[in-house]
Amino acid sequence: MKLEKTDGALLLVIGIWTIAIWTNFGRNLVKTAKDPEQTRPKPYYVAHAVLVVVDVLLGGLLIKLGVQRLLTRG
Repeated sequence: MKLEKTDGALLLVIGIWTIAIWTNFGRNLVKTAKDPEQTRPKPYYVAHAVLVVVDVLLGGLLIKLGVQRLLTRG
């Protein structure tokens, strides 16, 4: 599969969007975890924290691939 420069731009945008959305979700997750009125079980927070970490890493990978594609000639 050959990637074009436009594919690199798309990967870059999707990576940035993914990181923005999941970091915002992570901040909100921390806020609700600190709220004494919240009665969610601990596994809820652990599972969602894992999702945030994995998706932010994937977003970083997409950004890296997008930048590499944009900087390559051809």
